[in-house]
Amino acid sequence: MTDIQSIFAERFPSEKGEVRRVFSPYRVCPLGAHVDHQFGFVSGFAIDQGVELAYQPTGSDQIVLISEDFPGEVRFSVGERMPQRMDDWGDFARGCVWALGKQFPLTHGFRGVVRGALPIGGLSSSAAVILCYLQALIALHDLSISPEELIELALQAEKDYVGMSVGKLDQSCEVHSKQNHLLYLDTRDQQFELIETPENMPEFDFLVVYSGLSRKLGSGFNHRVDELKAASWYLKALAGMELGSFAESRLRDIPSELFWRHENQLPEPFRRRARHFYTECERVQKGAQLWREGDLAGFGQLVFESGRSSIENYETGSEHLIALYEALREATGVYGARFSGAGFKGCCIALIDPAYRDEITRFVSDRYLAQYPELKDVFSTHICHTADGVGVARA
Repeated sequence: MTDIQSIFAERFPSEKGEVRRVFSPYRVCPLGAHVDHQFGFVSGFAIDQGVELAYQPTGSDQIVLISEDFPGEVRFSVGERMPQRMDDWGDFARGCVWALGKQFPLTHGFRGVVRGALPIGGLSSSAAVILCYLQALIALHDLSISPEELIELALQAEKDYVGMSVGKLDQSCEVHSKQNHLLYLDTRDQQFELIETPENMPEFDFLVVYSGLSRKLGSGFNHRVDELKAASWYLKALAGMELGSFAESRLRDIPSELFWRHENQLPEPFRRRARHFYTECERVQKGAQLWREGDLAGFGQLVFESGRSSIENYETGSEHLIALYEALREATGVYGARFSGAGFKGCCIALIDPAYRDEITRFVSDRYLAQYPELKDVFSTHICHTADGVGVARA
């Protein structure tokens, strides 16, 4: 694959001077799906594939961006008080300027080329590209930003500017992660632990299986978040708790014993959504302990259970992703698998035994493409490993 700085030189042939590169990894979340926006417990890893940006200062306040993955060119000024949202791929860069510009005067723009390493679909590509843009802006302005501040800025850009009701799972994995460690995070208070992979843990790879259908977070994702808020509102009323603000209501406000006491009084689909939240948080906590003990088989079983809950309780998963999930369940050498990301289209991820890597890939590919032969030219599989997070950019 051509390196990103060489691509920059091809796309901006008349520009001379140093071309800088920043990288943000994708993340996988084996346990903790769909609970971060409710302040639940999550776990995850950064992986050794992600988004990279080659950039160069423009000498003005203009930003000029070209994507290797999307058509068109994006141009705007960092001096705009509130960059106008255009509902295109450039909104992630505009959101970064908006979020960072609320705290710091921005005067330096850049020209850049951005590229993702894998097909879009549930590996947190939006958070990764936002972190790339933020790193470039922070370095250009020589700002001092803590990891926690970087996560908050990335969240503001995606949630408050782009308009997606996300939590901090993606950004936290991509900033805090450390190679060969499981990130275990409480998204209510942002306390986290990096659990080192013990010596007795069997070897493993991550297999990323791209369905051939890309997804963009949209109304389906936001609607699920609203349903979880409604579930928390109902539970508070049933338990006689103070309701407070609906906008700020989250299931983490309600102890799990109150949910189990009032579960059958909740209307559908709120009951199933809440059941996923409470059981998923429990799986994350159990999974953290199993990882400490080196019990990869037990951890993987929880990942399979998480995937099943996403289908039955959270009700995500297109027919394509469900087909991949079921194929991975049947393949020899798979410890655990589930959808990655929102779960409407995109990817499945699996923890696998490297000794069965080729056998698993063949089995899943043959099974899936027998059902969906029209996707043979876009379906793909990828082997990934744990990696460090981005840290904080410096000039």
